[in-house]
Amino acid sequence: MKEITCDQIAHSSSICKWNSDMYGVDATKKGAQEYYNSIFALYASWGVDYVKVDDICNTNAYPNNPYSAEKEIEMIRKAIDDCGRPMVLSLSPGAAVIQKSWHLSRNANMWRITDDFWDRWDLLKEMFTYCEIWQKHVSPGCFPDCDMLPLGHICITIDGIGHWTNFTKEEQQTMLTLWSIFRSPLILGAELRKNDDWTLSLLTNKEVLRMNKHSFGARQITRNQNEAIWTSEDIDGSKYLALFNLSDCIRNVTVYLEELELHNVLLRDLWKGEDIGMVSDRVSVSLQPHESKLYRVR
Repeated sequence: MKEITCDQIAHSSSICKWNSDMYGVDATKKGAQEYYNSIFALYASWGVDYVKVDDICNTNAYPNNPYSAEKEIEMIRKAIDDCGRPMVLSLSPGAAVIQKSWHLSRNANMWRITDDFWDRWDLLKEMFTYCEIWQKHVSPGCFPDCDMLPLGHICITIDGIGHWTNFTKEEQQTMLTLWSIFRSPLILGAELRKNDDWTLSLLTNKEVLRMNKHSFGARQITRNQNEAIWTSEDIDGSKYLALFNLSDCIRNVTVYLEELELHNVLLRDLWKGEDIGMVSDRVSVSLQPHESKLYRVR
């Protein structure tokens, strides 16, 4: 295919909304698949394990056809399968098209369920809606992606200086709790060399990381404007319970154990790393604005 050049396979009507010198690849053109095959063969020779492809999950420049890159995604999937090296395929940006969940599950490992996520409470609160929509589509090898974690010193900014996250400590913990029980990929968007002890403690909590890695069946029990409750199970038979205060004032959040098909259980606070004690019929906790609690239930 040496006689075919990139301009001959470029999709002239598939232009990136925020970077107009980027074009999609026209799957109907001769040489299109071969182009991707050559790219991923090169990546395989470099030992690449993870590839993130942007402007393809939701082609939002075309609101009447936000999944217009469907055939291009299939070409990328085929190129990975044929390159001789397993690679995680991540698609961006969101919001991913829920009606195409079957196609995403077949062709990718990660896909953004939201547009760019930043350190603002309104965006974090909105993420509960996205997680509710996508909760049934988390499966082995398929992880709807809530986007990178804006923790610590966020340095990817126009001024080149950046800033420390605008999230309060309660909001940071709430974000990690939701991402982890939902089983979103945990990717940090920050300057690692400037991590403080608090940020490092959030990122290295072994019990929370275990939940993200080994839990399954995450589901939302209830949600309204003021609170949300999630639960999931561990492969060892225990369960997890997350209670969230979504309001701007102190709030008591309660869940009855019968909703979890449980009775007389031991609670362990995963963020504090300590056992709370036995409870017989309900878990009830007073939470500060935007605060959450995460328990392991045995």
